[in-house]
Amino acid sequence: MKKPIIKVSTAGSSRERVNDSRRRFLKTGGIALVGTSLLMYGCDVDENETFNTADLHGEDSKGRKVFNLGKGDFGILNYAYVLEQLEAAFYTNVLDGAYFAGAVAEERLILEDLYKHEVIHREFFKTVLSTIRPSTDVLPDLEFDFTSIDFNSRDSVLATARLLEDTGVAAYNGAGPLLENATYLLLAGKIVSVEARHAAAIRSIYLSDPTAFAGDDIIDGNGLDLAFDPQTVLNAVEETGLIVTKIIGRNLPKG
Repeated sequence: MKKPIIKVSTAGSSRERVNDSRRRFLKTGGIALVGTSLLMYGCDVDENETFNTADLHGEDSKGRKVFNLGKGDFGILNYAYVLEQLEAAFYTNVLDGAYFAGAVAEERLILEDLYKHEVIHREFFKTVLSTIRPSTDVLPDLEFDFTSIDFNSRDSVLATARLLEDTGVAAYNGAGPLLENATYLLLAGKIVSVEARHAAAIRSIYLSDPTAFAGDDIIDGNGLDLAFDPQTVLNAVEETGLIVTKIIGRNLPKG
């Protein structure tokens, strides 16, 4: 990741200052994850943990590839890897689309930063999972279907980005309490802070309401971000049709 660019200016419009603040806001979030890999490699999941291997591999009645995420902390890490693969694949397509090519500079910079962060998250989980379990237990590269998204349309791209980022925040919030390993919990806390910055940045450029970053649709009555359990998130993601691979999470921990 390239170093943050610090601009010094004695004058400038409020719009320019807002744009620069958004970019630095995202940069800080990305930096927060640097070094986290050093925490993970010294940690192992419970060696006594076993998997229900039914449906671990194969195809369902619709001919879709099937993968069982497993159980315990490792299953939760596989679950997070699902979300990071989805977000990384989405932003890869965004950067290849006509909307991004013609977007204003501010939006291009934000979307490019989000793309880089999500690719880092995806590769991070892939590496870590592969070091603590056999490759057969690690979530494979997923198959996606983005035909429902018009990557030439600003509204379609930003609406989807908003949905994915808001869901990602709620997913990490819901999965955190299910983790038993304190190091994994610390990791989840670092990543959810990055995802929250993503969600705030997308909302700030897509929605006209200046308070949208903490809208009533994502903040509960106690002023806290929403938290969804893994199965709720997996069901919602499946309903979007964006992931073709059938993901089974029935063995994941439950609150």
